[in-house]
Amino acid sequence: MIVRDRPGSLGLLFAWRGSILPRIAPHMLAVCLFSAIVEGIHQFHYYDFSKYSVAPFTLLGIALSIFLGFRNNASYDRWWEGRKQFGQLVCDIRSIGRASYILLGDHPTRRLMLQWVSAHSHALRGQLRKQGIPDEAIAAVRDVPGFDEAEMRRQRSVPDYCLRQIGFLMRKLLRSGELDSVGVRELDEHFSRLTDVQAACERLVSAPIPFAYSLLTHRTVHIYCYLLPFGLAGTMSWFTPIFSLVVAYTFFGLEALAQELEEPFGLQPNHLPLTAICRVNDISIAESLGDEPPEPLRPDGHILQ
Repeated sequence: MIVRDRPGSLGLLFAWRGSILPRIAPHMLAVCLFSAIVEGIHQFHYYDFSKYSVAPFTLLGIALSIFLGFRNNASYDRWWEGRKQFGQLVCDIRSIGRASYILLGDHPTRRLMLQWVSAHSHALRGQLRKQGIPDEAIAAVRDVPGFDEAEMRRQRSVPDYCLRQIGFLMRKLLRSGELDSVGVRELDEHFSRLTDVQAACERLVSAPIPFAYSLLTHRTVHIYCYLLPFGLAGTMSWFTPIFSLVVAYTFFGLEALAQELEEPFGLQPNHLPLTAICRVNDISIAESLGDEPPEPLRPDGHILQ
């Protein structure tokens, strides 16, 4: 995620880091070059494009702008939903730290539970980013009695495995009488909310925006940008490549931004900073246990991963 103070008007105009421009620059240059070729054909009288009107492109441009607006709104809604879910994860983990202290105090099992909570947070990040099991998830529970790394790696859903281990710990407390059924129910409600967050995030990953929307937008944007020079050549003269470049920047940029935001858990600059959020969770857990908390992650070149 891009994290920076908002620059002034001039700085914002020429900002490069975090801009969508590097991604779409080849497409823009291709449209600009094609527009120059079309204008050259017109200027050197190989073909007269002045008989073509720009009016149809105006109507098509309005329709395309509306459709791109819908596409970007849908993508941003997915990005914001992902951010809300990870914000809820932070809230739930802090609530677990507080509730577990009220019910268990300094009982050794409380530390084991919170270690599995930390592992769940990192494992969820790895699953959503399709990176496997992060090292932080293994490190969080490496010293847990009976921990089997090979068993953990065999799981199809490692985050769910972490929550099951917490369930086993609560069952032991219940059977030993160290925690009554009311306390178990109270803790289980908090852990169930971690399951809710996990399921909501998995839904975002497994149910992307229908491919037909992306395909229609991609094709229409390219067709529009490459046909536009034919409508401008007869009236805009050698300004045709410049106007085509500006239009290409707008439409290609909106399309690329929508594609990036619709998958909020990736590793692109505009994706969510899951690693930093997991570090916030580790800090909350360490402070709840009275341990020395790790340092929060800092942006690297205005990018927070």
